[in-house]
Amino acid sequence: MERRADTGGLGERERGVLALERRGFAGPGAKERAIREELDLSPVRYYQLLNALLDDPRALAHDPVTVNRLRRVRAARRSER
Repeated sequence: MERRADTGGLGERERGVLALERRGFAGPGAKERAIREELDLSPVRYYQLLNALLDDPRALAHDPVTVNRLRRVRAARRSER
């Protein structure tokens, strides 16, 4: 049985989303293909989950570098609007 304390309280899917965001992808469509194949999610649902994770303190505790980087990207995009 998996211990939640070791994973910051995040489920397998949430950890998978953050792990995918840590990776680099070569070429167009590679990330979307990985989202479908590895997480069995549509890209739209993936980005919905990712956006929610950026506001989740458990995600920040689990992977602060990735979450803070993505928060900066999100803030920059919002300020461009």
